[in-house]
Amino acid sequence: MQYICLIYSSDAADPQPGTAEFPPFIQAYQDFTKEVSENGMLVHADALQPVSTATTITLENGKLEVTDGPFAETKETLGGYYLLECESLDAAIEQCAKIPTAQHGRIEIRPVVVWDD
Repeated sequence: MQYICLIYSSDAADPQPGTAEFPPFIQAYQDFTKEVSENGMLVHADALQPVSTATTITLENGKLEVTDGPFAETKETLGGYYLLECESLDAAIEQCAKIPTAQHGRIEIRPVVVWDD
């Protein structure tokens, strides 16, 4: 089964470029990505641009409304994701606990609906 692992954190909690904490943080992500890739679990992964680049749309009564930023004011924002192939939710939880942001943010895990052709 595929699981999407959504990575949420606040900008204030993330190690910032130029600090001593940043290189080990990035290395931990590279190590995790290599691990899930080598064990055949990685389907896809990407980081997202900062939330300040987001655009949110809605259609209300047939009228398109476009706003800058996320749909809600939150301290934590979606920063990226991993799409993993895991045998079970427990296996997905075990892997997602290794995502570096889990130490200061949150990882939301959801099963993915895979539609048959």
